[in-house]
Amino acid sequence: MDKEKQEILNHSAAHVMMQALTRLYGAIPGVGPAIENGFYHDFEAEHQVTEKDLADVEAEMKKIVKENLPIERKLLPIDEAIKLLKKKKYKYTAELAEDLKKQGETEVSFYDQGEFGNMCRGPHLAITGELKVFKLLKIAGAYWRGDEKNKMLQRIYGAAFETKEELSDYLKNLEEAEKRDHRKLGKELGLFVFSDLVGPGLPLYTFKGAIIRREIINYTNELQQSIGYQEVHTPNMNKAELFKVSGHYEKFKGDMFRVVSNYTDEEYYLKPMNCPHHTQIFASEMRSYKDLPMRIADFANLYRDEKPGELSGLLRLRCFSQDDAHCFCREDQIKKEFLNILGIIKKSLETYQMSYYIRLSLWDPEHREKFLGEPEVWKKSQALLKEILVENNIEHNISIGEAAMYGPKMDLMSKDSLGREWQISTIQLDFIMPGRFGLSYIDADGKEKTPVMIHRAIIGSPERFMGILIEHYGGAFPTWLSPTQALVIPVSEKFNDYGQSVKEKLAGAGVRVEIDSCDESLGKRIRNAEKQKIPYILVVGEKEAGSGTVAVRKRGEGDKGSQAVEKFIKEIAEEIGNRK
Repeated sequence: MDKEKQEILNHSAAHVMMQALTRLYGAIPGVGPAIENGFYHDFEAEHQVTEKDLADVEAEMKKIVKENLPIERKLLPIDEAIKLLKKKKYKYTAELAEDLKKQGETEVSFYDQGEFGNMCRGPHLAITGELKVFKLLKIAGAYWRGDEKNKMLQRIYGAAFETKEELSDYLKNLEEAEKRDHRKLGKELGLFVFSDLVGPGLPLYTFKGAIIRREIINYTNELQQSIGYQEVHTPNMNKAELFKVSGHYEKFKGDMFRVVSNYTDEEYYLKPMNCPHHTQIFASEMRSYKDLPMRIADFANLYRDEKPGELSGLLRLRCFSQDDAHCFCREDQIKKEFLNILGIIKKSLETYQMSYYIRLSLWDPEHREKFLGEPEVWKKSQALLKEILVENNIEHNISIGEAAMYGPKMDLMSKDSLGREWQISTIQLDFIMPGRFGLSYIDADGKEKTPVMIHRAIIGSPERFMGILIEHYGGAFPTWLSPTQALVIPVSEKFNDYGQSVKEKLAGAGVRVEIDSCDESLGKRIRNAEKQKIPYILVVGEKEAGSGTVAVRKRGEGDKGSQAVEKFIKEIAEEIGNRK
């Protein structure tokens, strides 16, 4: 189904659900958006809705659908809208309307369906009768506006579709997604832990988890070095002045961790991004046009003060790193740099077996307060990115308002094995920040000029990407990425020495290998290894010890027969080296 149509279905279903909740429980609406995989609506009600009540809510929704109510849009002056919402005792929506008034909005849209109506941007279906197939999925709690200082509201999640077949497929996908939840698999596979003593959003990676994280970083480094990027390292704590110059202080101060010194009154923050620091490396000495492009990569930790209710395993953290890199170049070098970066991103996503499309993210001139710079600069930078895509016949979608604060960007929107969409890779064009920091280089004509800055990430945060990959692979990582690539299992204690010699040969060839010689049955040890999703299980007994072989079991394929140890080493080393 068309993405826009799907969003309209989900958004309309959220409003029909809210209408049902007002009828059944006199509920007061909070927010009710369409989201990536369905919809939800927050509400306040004296009745505590439970899973048992969902059937009643669905039944009332079906009545509203049968009533075939017209869904009518109207524009109201902002003051009239606030007055109406307060009269209806919709205190949460009234609060949002008052915020819109402070932002300069003079009118807002309402959508009415029968006795129910609320402020909403829309769009919606024309009549409730067009909503045919929907399902309410679960109940949760949510602080109003995501702030734990506010009241906890109730929240119901659901999804809507055009056909029953689409709903059936969605529910199957949902069931599979629950099995693959990276928080569940991360615990079962022993990859990372969280501790209340350490704090929320601050993961601790085990030996196995640290291997996966390092392999992700190593591969990114290999790719970016192939096009001339060199790694640097910058401090985690910085003076506020740095972020004031960059513009991040003005836009994101509320999401940054402030650091207090015992010996100075200077204002410091833990850094939420690397770009301002890289400008200072560039500015540390005079640059010539011959020095450009200058390409800098950084994996230093970043910190963002995310709200506790928005933290989600590895997917939303307070401490993480990024494969964050910046290129300082001349204007005539922009197109080549973008194409080089697109090339390594394409190779990366192909290796991880993820499909993708390109989203050209532009600024929203109607909301200039979210962005830095003048319209002329945005017109120039956006035209350049469009040229690159058109000249190279690269298909893309356009999204208004999704640009970075300093410039337009190409976002590579990836799809995992369950068809879920993730924004992982990005390339951003910035004419603004170099000027704010007064960066310059000496051009061929001997004059000082301001460089252009390209911000880019191949897979974004390695920690977040690790969470995505756990779910993408269902925990069954390809051999090159697996923490344990092979496990040797002697059939009995008599063959432990031979098993140990096999392990040492594999380890000597660079294979991550372990041996399980514990006092348990062979079947149980094999089952345990399969639960850990180890790519290769090598069983050794009298026959194997006598012939210098191993009995190979491959994940997902079962028994592959006996192989000479040297042959197996050659094949697994090739598989790891090629990242197959």
